[in-house]
Amino acid sequence: MQDIHQLTPGQNTSLADIPADGGEYHSAKKKAEKEFNELRKEFRDLQAKLYAEDKRKILIVFQAMDAGGKDGTIRAITQGVNPQGVRITSFKVPSKLELAHDFLWRIHLAVPSRGMIGIFNRSHYEDVLVVRVDNIVPEAIWRPRYEQINNFEKLLSDTGTLILKFYLHISKEEQRERFQERIDIPAKNWKFSFGDLEKRKQWDDYMAAYEELLQETCTEHAPWHVIPANQNWYRNLAIERIIVNCLRNLDPQYPPPEGDVSGVVVN
Repeated sequence: MQDIHQLTPGQNTSLADIPADGGEYHSAKKKAEKEFNELRKEFRDLQAKLYAEDKRKILIVFQAMDAGGKDGTIRAITQGVNPQGVRITSFKVPSKLELAHDFLWRIHLAVPSRGMIGIFNRSHYEDVLVVRVDNIVPEAIWRPRYEQINNFEKLLSDTGTLILKFYLHISKEEQRERFQERIDIPAKNWKFSFGDLEKRKQWDDYMAAYEELLQETCTEHAPWHVIPANQNWYRNLAIERIIVNCLRNLDPQYPPPEGDVSGVVVN
């Protein structure tokens, strides 16, 4: 069954028509937090089996506007997992070496191997977002990247990678409040950048870029999920539900011992 937050390939996407408030979907915060904690325990167990089985791999992609909650989401859902089986990659401004290659080169280096869960904090999608809004490269360069990304993700899917893509959907007002918190609370000052305020002025341009991105790169093998993210408690629950459900469907199992261990006694 398709999750309520999963987009349908080929369907037009209007973020203005999708609630950013989790209260539209769940009104009981304590009940949601209890379910999330139970799901997180199940995720730990399934992730341990996936790692031990060493057959399949999962790629989880997070995209959001600044202050959208990518870091907090990753901390929440991965708490207590076996760190050997999870690799988190944050993609910053490309280095000189990375710029000397095609835009997917650095991405391919970070995709998960067998048994692993790879988590991208930002991703290859920056190359059809920032470069578009800031006019870093002409449209003739960034527009073909939609198809190139779809082909890249199809390759990953065909070779055993389950891809889960999440756009953390916050409102412009919620972003304002989170930016103000970063200014008002000393322990959060380090998160604030004056550049964030310049990006905020481009909100409408980013919404248009995201809407086209979501429409052009939502595929059967790598669908997008638009997660209402104004409330952390609902955001975490909605994402953990999707991840755990996918792992349940994979049904990873601990592999059998290499030989007959019955009667073996370690002295």
